[in-house]
Amino acid sequence: PSPPAAGAGAGPVAMAAMEPAAKKPKTEETPEGEAKDADMKEAGAAVEPPKEPEQDAAPRKGAAITGPVSFLAHDTTLNVLQSTANNLLMPLSDGGVQHLLAGARANVGIKKGRYMFEVKIVENQNVLDTHVQQGRALPAKHLARIGFATSPSHLVLGETPDSICFDTQGSVVHNRTRTKAGQKVWKDCVLAAVLNIDEQSPNCNTVSFFRDGERLCPPQRLPEGLKGKALYPAVTFKSCTVHVHFGPEPLAPLPFKCHMVGAAASADVALAKAEAPPDGKFDVLFPVGLPDEGTFDWLDAFLEKHPTYTEISDRMILDWAEKSGIWRPKGYGPTSRTSNDKPEMNFGIRDLDDLSVQRVLHEVAPLHQRHYVVMEVKGSLIKEERKTLLSRFAMPWFRKVAHVAVGEPDAAWTQRAHQLILKQKQDASDKAFELQKLERARKAMIDKARKQLEKDKRRAEKKAEREAKKRKLEEEKAKAAEEKGEAAEGEKKDGDEKKAAEEEEAKKPEDEEKEDEDEEEEEEPAK
Repeated sequence: PSPPAAGAGAGPVAMAAMEPAAKKPKTEETPEGEAKDADMKEAGAAVEPPKEPEQDAAPRKGAAITGPVSFLAHDTTLNVLQSTANNLLMPLSDGGVQHLLAGARANVGIKKGRYMFEVKIVENQNVLDTHVQQGRALPAKHLARIGFATSPSHLVLGETPDSICFDTQGSVVHNRTRTKAGQKVWKDCVLAAVLNIDEQSPNCNTVSFFRDGERLCPPQRLPEGLKGKALYPAVTFKSCTVHVHFGPEPLAPLPFKCHMVGAAASADVALAKAEAPPDGKFDVLFPVGLPDEGTFDWLDAFLEKHPTYTEISDRMILDWAEKSGIWRPKGYGPTSRTSNDKPEMNFGIRDLDDLSVQRVLHEVAPLHQRHYVVMEVKGSLIKEERKTLLSRFAMPWFRKVAHVAVGEPDAAWTQRAHQLILKQKQDASDKAFELQKLERARKAMIDKARKQLEKDKRRAEKKAEREAKKRKLEEEKAKAAEEKGEAAEGEKKDGDEKKAAEEEEAKKPEDEEKEDEDEEEEEEPAK
């Protein structure tokens, strides 16, 4: 309707008619989609995030360590290049060394309490793998591991019983055993490792791993062989540059407060010190011995007593390659090599098979100020090769020493040799026993399978026999029913015939009477 004219004196009713109608309150149900969204929001609000098992750390007791946490020269592999500050580590990337894992162990070990440190991959190196497959070179994998190890452990984490770590592939690694525990980690992520050996904590003797402050996996139990020992932060990496951060404050804060290794209490840690030689010269030891006369056994005993010495030999390269996960067609067992002094490489990788790694290591080793044992049994016995070996360590901070291991051994060495022989016999006996156990288990499995087959065969025969009896019984029943039906049909037929005969006999008198009546009727007209 048209609005009233001006001056028509529109009253309250008319004004109310002009105003838009007030919206009715919604009393009907919301649409199904909106209701579903509301239910999901309520459910999301009801679900609580998983509770963090670790609690905030109490204030540190006692004085903190004063010196910086760093990596000593003898606690790094020969392919590690270390910055002068801030613990930036880079591996060598040429001459076949790019195939080998680099490792470093810090100089501060945790004896008690709960402490953490961090590792960040700041650069991935574009290194080509010269191991050609199907006619093309594959880029080397970028790998980093973060964890803890004992002091005399191997520098490659996770490959021995005395270390545990988390790698960027998302696995916890211990003694060459990988357990999937979390997601993969890439460049620019901050990895954190938390070691908890606080006896007052419910998570004592565990290690936890975090990425950018978020937990990657539940607390992992320490192996029994690592409990009660000082554990040192360690890192292993390949084809990447890593920054190892020890504090005092974390790069990526965790969900709980945790002290860092760099701010640890002095009473909670063990310090590994670099003992500088009194005269400032590091020893380069050249053992002189006869082939196959226990020279490498002597070397093993020497390295056990002097862990700060670094071995340089082809045997060391084979062991390094094995712990780096490089596949070798013949394997790495004792029977896979004909010599410890000059074993065949046979990796199928050019830079490793053509001895490029040896040349690179001999060029790099003199640049590090550390003690060495250059194990060349043949080279130390030949004058020309011995001169070449000595010329590589012409730096003023080296002292070259020849250690002659020839002649009658002392009582300690004889005892160790007997222990080694006994250990070899025991290992062989254990191996034979394990093989016998496996053979017995195999025979038992075969016997069990044979008995099961016989049992199944007997069961199948009995079943077939029962089915045959059942079929025979059914056939007999069917035959009997058929014979009974035929007999009944025969009896019925005989009864029908008898009945028909009786009816026929009954009809004869009637027919005779009718014939007589007909004859009488014919005689009537005739009369």
